[in-house]
Amino acid sequence: MSEERVLIKNGTVINASGRQAADVAICGEKIVSVAQNINPEAKTKVVDASGLLVLPGAIDVHTHFELPFGDFSSADDFYTGTRAAASGGVTTIMDFVTPEKGESLINALVKRKEQASEKVCIDYSLHMGIVDVNAGIINEMKAVVEAGVPSFKVFMTYAFRVIDKEISRILSRAKELDALIMVHAEDHVSLEALRSKFISEGKTDVWHHYLSRPEDVEAKAVREVVELAKATGGKLYIVHLACAEGLKAVEKAQLEGYQIFAETCPQYLNFTRDVYKRADGRNFVCSPPMKGPESKEALWRSIESEPSHCLSVPNVGINTVATDHCPFQTYDKDRGRNDFTKIPNGVMGVENVYPYMLSEANKGRISFERAVELCSTNPAKIFGCLSTKGSIEVNKDADIVLYDPTKDFTISQENMHSNIDYTIWEGVKLKGYPVQTYSRGALIYKDGEFVGDAGHGRFIECTLHSNVEKSPF
Repeated sequence: MSEERVLIKNGTVINASGRQAADVAICGEKIVSVAQNINPEAKTKVVDASGLLVLPGAIDVHTHFELPFGDFSSADDFYTGTRAAASGGVTTIMDFVTPEKGESLINALVKRKEQASEKVCIDYSLHMGIVDVNAGIINEMKAVVEAGVPSFKVFMTYAFRVIDKEISRILSRAKELDALIMVHAEDHVSLEALRSKFISEGKTDVWHHYLSRPEDVEAKAVREVVELAKATGGKLYIVHLACAEGLKAVEKAQLEGYQIFAETCPQYLNFTRDVYKRADGRNFVCSPPMKGPESKEALWRSIESEPSHCLSVPNVGINTVATDHCPFQTYDKDRGRNDFTKIPNGVMGVENVYPYMLSEANKGRISFERAVELCSTNPAKIFGCLSTKGSIEVNKDADIVLYDPTKDFTISQENMHSNIDYTIWEGVKLKGYPVQTYSRGALIYKDGEFVGDAGHGRFIECTLHSNVEKSPF
């Protein structure tokens, strides 16, 4: 059977490295030409992109679909979550494997892939969680890397936290394997002391969720883990960075030449701690929580820098914008209406991250090139799928978003494609919006409607070693 041909004509192609007026020719799943005035071959579907921007699909490297949380689960499964992602221009997601204590990492990986494979509407990869540290786990990390998962996540808090000497051991092993360690950085001792204090005083309203995890709790942990990475030489990635002081520690290490990267999330760029004073503040509960205006401004200052335009020199500061998409239904959040310790942590964002960042570009706050760098190109570099993802280039997967910069869009639960009965983004107005999404050449979203299929997505094997000669990632 011949491969379907699509020709996207008359648009403006934007990569992190620049923009050009060009047509994009697709054959099957791949981009085969990016040039001006391409003539369509026989039986080619021609898509007129006049007035539209032609962008690489976003890569959300931080989602939590079908995540158990006590006796309930995050609201989106791999179908509804990737359906929402596609409808916001995200063409690849990276979720997590969370092994049970004592479980083989490879067995956990196989189970998670089986859980996802028949449901995903877009391509996906996984990060491996480490919940305990022993010789067996350290040895098995090699097999996980060889299976296409070169990134491992640890927590510095919660019941499955990993202590400093164990993080050092993992970072050292990651250096040997050319792997990357992702860290949820909040200081366990400090936040537990604050939580206990507030509970004993009967201060359990939602505002005290923030007060129990203020800026210092995150900043202390970031500083500690950055020093561990510097001492071991292991590659470090700080997930959902939300505070100004933590960002300073990351920037200092980056300027010193260490391979330390930072992710922030759109909720930290659009909201502040004041949301926890709202009547619906429980819906915004996530960890780390939204912080003060000074932290929000510091994150934006980092993001407002121009793209590096170079594979070998990443920007100092924030390197990626991802979502930590882990929403729960209103009735689940309501369990903690009067006690913040009972509220499941997590908010939505997988359908909102790319439209939000592109809207900020459209308003002139950042360039479109910078939005693409943060949401697509840098994620592909850092996590090892740059050979097929992250830009519109010949021989790469035809993961493409057509974006209408003139379209006004107001976010509402009613026009989202997730499985959630509310959105923290309700009423947020965007300038410009995606009108089509292609995943490996297949049209999966058009004009507000998801038109893709469950099971279309494929598992993407990532490797950091293949990028060594091109970049430090």
